[in-house]
Amino acid sequence: MHKDELLELHDHMVTIMEYFDAREEVPDDLFDPYQELDVTPADVHKSKSEHKHAVFVLGNALANAMSDDEFSDAGRVGKRMKELAEDAESKI
Repeated sequence: MHKDELLELHDHMVTIMEYFDAREEVPDDLFDPYQELDVTPADVHKSKSEHKHAVFVLGNALANAMSDDEFSDAGRVGKRMKELAEDAESKI
């Protein structure tokens, strides 16, 4: 995936995050790991690796927001996103 495509995906995922963040049943701290990265879609100067890591961390949080438990489809996606985020972080 090219960096511009990754930035577009990142931007769409932030839009979805904002939807879930506004919902009362979603824990307030769910998106803290993503926000602590301080990498937004507008940060075009940041590396592709940093954006990739941010997308996986955000993907994990979004999957957790949608999952009933770790064995649901979204729960399994969340687990895989966490693994991918850890791998991407090691390459930064």
